[in-house]
Amino acid sequence: MKIMHVDASAKRERSNSRALSRYFLERLREERVDLEVDYLDVTVDTPPHVSEAFAIATYTPAQERTAAMKATLASSDALCRRLLAADALVFAMPMYNWSMPSAFKAFIDSVTRTGVTYVNSDDGRVVGQLVRQKVLFITSRGADLRAGSPYESMDALTPALKAAFGFLGVAEPTFVDAQPLQFANPEARAEALERARAELAGVAANWASRAKRIAHASVATTVDTHHEAVTLCQE
Repeated sequence: MKIMHVDASAKRERSNSRALSRYFLERLREERVDLEVDYLDVTVDTPPHVSEAFAIATYTPAQERTAAMKATLASSDALCRRLLAADALVFAMPMYNWSMPSAFKAFIDSVTRTGVTYVNSDDGRVVGQLVRQKVLFITSRGADLRAGSPYESMDALTPALKAAFGFLGVAEPTFVDAQPLQFANPEARAEALERARAELAGVAANWASRAKRIAHASVATTVDTHHEAVTLCQE
């Protein structure tokens, strides 16, 4: 399984979202999933923010782009290739002021590309190209924004991520949210992290089971194809 793992917290070793994303990958490895991880830290390698040149280039038909336009889109093209090549996507981030870190918004802007990660069909529909990828969002929140919380209506992060990646074809992303953390007492923080780890262990087991079924089906198909080839040779 090839996973693109993206961290977006400005913190390093003190980051809960980073620690939880590492925990998730460790659980996958414990499930004996053969992993290839493509890692990106958008706080270090932040995609360029949208510029006028980018906006013009991305909506110019590929065959009409100048050398300068192609250069402007080069880093975005590379990110899109990485995204499309992955079997699964793991995005880890804190909630900053009710939504996503600006570095991750820059990532979304960079990979939302007409003709690449989404296409326009002949009947006018937008068809996202990330339909085969499993997607997991691991978020950390300072306050408690769960259903019934006084801050429930202030969660702008979850709907924004669902909308952005739904547009790109992700129909059923998984969310594991650690909350409350920063603005909670030590006991509540510990409970929130334990809940998140338990949920991530469950997601890892689910992904591992699916990966093993796919691998088994692939082996069975290869064996059947080989048998048919041998039979044809014998005939």
